[in-house]
Amino acid sequence: MMSGESTVHPGEFVRNLRQFRYRELMMAVATVAVIVGAIGLFPGTANVTQGLKTNATTTDLVLFVALIILAAMLKGMVGFGFALIATPLAASVMNVDIAVIVLAVPPWMINVFQVGETNTGLGYVRREWSLIALALVGTVAGVFFFSAFKTSAVVVFLIGLVLFGYVLFQLGKGFVSIEGTHNPVALGVVGLLEGFLLGAANLGPLLPTYLHTFERDKERYVGGLSMVLGLVFTVKILQMLVTGVMTTYYLWLGSTFAVVTLVGLFAGTYLRRVEIDERKFNWLVVAILLVISLKIFSKTVPALFF
Repeated sequence: MMSGESTVHPGEFVRNLRQFRYRELMMAVATVAVIVGAIGLFPGTANVTQGLKTNATTTDLVLFVALIILAAMLKGMVGFGFALIATPLAASVMNVDIAVIVLAVPPWMINVFQVGETNTGLGYVRREWSLIALALVGTVAGVFFFSAFKTSAVVVFLIGLVLFGYVLFQLGKGFVSIEGTHNPVALGVVGLLEGFLLGAANLGPLLPTYLHTFERDKERYVGGLSMVLGLVFTVKILQMLVTGVMTTYYLWLGSTFAVVTLVGLFAGTYLRRVEIDERKFNWLVVAILLVISLKIFSKTVPALFF
């Protein structure tokens, strides 16, 4: 597994940015967009906590912020996991329905950043256009579903089952690897369901697990996921803005959380670009999926069965 350049050269980055190089431009756009949103949409000190639970303590908020920084670091390392980790955790400081809205912004920023950082561009879009198109269709349907029915505990529980089943499959098969995603029907169905789940519940484990079976090069895996997820979250945010689901306050809160996660994203990106052998990378991916599935079960099983 090849490693990328782990050292950041600020001078070279600035020079390339001034020349509007794709990689640096995408990374800068993602970062600046959320910083501008966090500053420009500030609702005033009296309204800062209006979207949070009234019984949420300062300790709860600090712990949540620390954990989403960790989630961003893991996303930087393995290419997925932020929304899967952060959305269930958000129940400690805000209602789940609000979390689905607010926590669409940090993944948008992180994925656009990683599209640039991995230099994934139009070549991927041309090659995987059907996957992207079906994922976007699923996203639109998912947002409409969320607007009508809100997030269902049954949907979240089923997502946990998918994750747990995949972990057992990979451990049982010894990290089976299949060269190339050559089944367009299966990939299209996965893309459609991935978009729907992200639109409806902000939880989309299907595409990361599917691609992990077929794509074991770190940079291609992270870049491909980020391109699909970045476009999905772009459509989701725009649709929520148009329909009024995403208010100015929610956009500000999401941008603020996104700014906070930059620390974790930078750290995770650095760690991924340091040489990590394939087996360690696979163990890390599967371990994250296992923890997420168990966390989902801890939240949904009591609500559904007790």
